[in-house]
This record gives sequence, C-alpha cells and structure tokens, in this order.
Amino acid sequence: MDTRPFRSVLYIPGSKERALEKATGLDTDAIIFDLEDAVAIDEKPHARKLLAEKLATLDYGRRAKLVRVNALSTPWGADDLDVIATAKPEAILLPKVDSAAHIDALARLLDTRSETANTRIWAMIESPLGVLNALEIAQAPRMGGFIMGTNDLAKDMGCRFRADRLPLLSALQLPLMAAKAAGIVAVDGVYNAFKDDDGLRAECQQGRDMGFDGKTLIHPAQLDIANQIFAPTDEEVTLARRQIAAFDEATAKGEGVAVVDGKIVENLHIVTAQQTLAKADAIASLTE
Repeated sequence: MDTRPFRSVLYIPGSKERALEKATGLDTDAIIFDLEDAVAIDEKPHARKLLAEKLATLDYGRRAKLVRVNALSTPWGADDLDVIATAKPEAILLPKVDSAAHIDALARLLDTRSETANTRIWAMIESPLGVLNALEIAQAPRMGGFIMGTNDLAKDMGCRFRADRLPLLSALQLPLMAAKAAGIVAVDGVYNAFKDDDGLRAECQQGRDMGFDGKTLIHPAQLDIANQIFAPTDEEVTLARRQIAAFDEATAKGEGVAVVDGKIVENLHIVTAQQTLAKADAIASLTE
C-alpha cells in the first residue's frame, strides 16, 4: 500500500493551464488530473496534449499524481493513453470500473509501453456493479487505490440526498472493506457544496470514522478542512506514544497487556498506534 498520506485528493481539469500551474503550490496530498468529466468533448485533444506537457515539465513535488482518462470504451480513452504515456504517468485513474476485466484491459495496454512500465492503476467505483465486484477489482493487477464516485453512484441507485448519507452507506462500506482487504488506498467521494464548510467538515469526519484515507475535492477552498480532519490530532499522537511506551514496559516485564488511562492496551492497539505515528510522520515529511 502507498504509505503517502491521501487526506486531500483534488480534481484539476486537464484543459485549464492556469489551474495546472497553480496546483504545484497547493497544499494537497494528491491530484487527479481530469481528462474525463471536467473536459468538454471538443477540448479533449487539447487537454491531453496540454496535460502531458505540464506533467513532463512542472514539479508537483511529493504529491501523488493520478490522471483520470476517459473510459476505454469511449472514442477518447485510447488516445488519452497514447498521449499521456509520453509523460510517464504515476497512475492512471480509470472511470466507470464495473469489473476486474476493465482493469485487466488497461493493464495489458500499459504493459505494451515502456513509458508506463511502473504506472499504477486506480479505479473509480461509481456504479452498483462496481460496488458488488469491488473485491475482485481491488485484487486486479497494478491496483493502487479506489476513488468513490458518489455522484454517479447515487444517480444509478436513485438515492435521495441526505446529509448523513444513510442511503449510500452500504455502497461506501463494501468497496472500503475490499480496499482494506487488498491493502490499497480508499478515498471518499466529493462534497459538492464547496462553500459549505460545516457540511464538508461533517462529511469528512464521517468518512474518516468509516476508515477512508481521505476525501476527493472539487475546489482548493476545501483543502484545509480535509487535511485537518484526516490527519491524526495532537491528542491521538500523544496517546499512541503513551500506549507504545506502556506496552513496551509491560512486555519487558513478561506481561501481555498494558493499561493506559484505565483501558487495556493489547498488541492490536499497538498496531493502530504505530499506524497513527506513521501517518503523522508522513504528513510532517511533506513540509520538509
């Protein structure tokens, strides 16, 4: 699994030169360079060439870089790959993934190009069939992560919007569990009301509590909230260190458990504590 943080994953249209350049200085953990929904049909040839040029010449630092191409079943998907391959993309995000066969087909195309020998594949899970086939998709070759396409998913399911996302919870949890089982990253869907900070904060908290690694975002104004919510708090980091110290002391005495703040601390809690510290360290390294 990628050990970098994915608290914030920002969509950037591949056709917007200024946005592509500005993204080099944004405080986002990852960028989805979008050639699909964010680009009009007439703009697609220009967008893919512009994006390939910017990926080859601009420095996006340690940010994870995903290129969302058009589906291979469309007239534009193969051309996207042909042009973007020249920039040696870190990862290709494939939309509308319904089965592992979609991933296998992309993997075979990447295998034919020396430029994409190390390119990973991420999948948009945005249909009921994709949700139901999430485990086989997660275990397909080159897989690096899932992005939840909650807008399309809600459309296909006929869900009504609710702030608590209750109608979508099962559809969110199944791919999340599949991603965890396969050891890949899982990122929650977008929050459409980009000026509603309270709503975004609540949805980020829900996604964090469910176990998602971060949140996809549609506007830079959403970055601070996502970065804050999906990062360990100072209190969580302090508790993790205390748990590890107490458990080490107990182990040295031949004991299998420790007690911190009146609560039992076992090995499983130490695994969680170590993960908390590792995430905090990874976030801190982004500013070094």
